[in-house]
Amino acid sequence: MTNTPSAKTSPAFYVQSIASFGIALAVVIVGEIYLPVPAWTRAFLALGTLYLVSSSFTLAKVIRDQQETENVVSRLDQARLERLLAEFDPYRVPSVPGGPVPAPEPVRAPYPGYPAAS
Repeated sequence: MTNTPSAKTSPAFYVQSIASFGIALAVVIVGEIYLPVPAWTRAFLALGTLYLVSSSFTLAKVIRDQQETENVVSRLDQARLERLLAEFDPYRVPSVPGGPVPAPEPVRAPYPGYPAAS
């Protein structure tokens, strides 16, 4: 069976991703806090930020689930193909249900002296 390489993230990439997300979120929150606008505008921006973060997590989960589904389907198709190839015998003679097929009778000439069709 052929193994498909799975994409593994390194610990450094994982830490970098978390740090990048944390820094970006912190900068946006600090920017919203110190923005010289009324409180209701800050609250509106904070809700927008919260919505953006939650929808980003949802999008990442949906994409991951879709990739896992495609990977599972691909592995199932590969397993079916390997099973068919393992069961295939190119030298097997197919048998007919009900026994062997009798040879056809030769065609006889309809008239004496007329050559038979072959």
